[in-house]
Amino acid sequence: IQQVFKQLFYMINAVALNNLLLRKDVCSWSTGMQLRFNISQLEEWLHGKNLQQSGAAQTLEPLIQAAQLLQLKKKTSEDAEAICSLCTSLTTQQIVKILNLYTPVNEFEERVTVAFIRNIQKHLQERNDPPQLLLDFKHMFPVLFPFNPSAITMDSIHLPASLNLDFLNKV
Repeated sequence: IQQVFKQLFYMINAVALNNLLLRKDVCSWSTGMQLRFNISQLEEWLHGKNLQQSGAAQTLEPLIQAAQLLQLKKKTSEDAEAICSLCTSLTTQQIVKILNLYTPVNEFEERVTVAFIRNIQKHLQERNDPPQLLLDFKHMFPVLFPFNPSAITMDSIHLPASLNLDFLNKV
């Protein structure tokens, strides 16, 4: 069950983040607020179902950081440093793309300046990120089957003759 929910939450993360990276109309402060609220609801649900050890919440980390990136101030050099230290699960390409797509929805917000984006790129240039913008939503985590040893010993097993397993010998 834990593995199923980890996979499911990864797919939610990948599809939501890819939509955020491809659609200018959703890159805004209010979308960041909605995302963070919805993610917190998912985290609470996991906690309520005792699935917090499944790793499902960790698969949402890139989406959480993207939501926080949409909510942070984007003006000063200190803001750039805060963004760089916060967004460790996002690649440089993803951070820059979100900042480029950021669209103010009211008159109190401002567009992200080109100088600020260049400042971010300068701060992140030493990162060795993969050149990947979108997440692979078809990625599958390996399935792990726990080993449960049997209480039955091998010498106590009786093989019926009707199975035609004459080639097996007890040692």
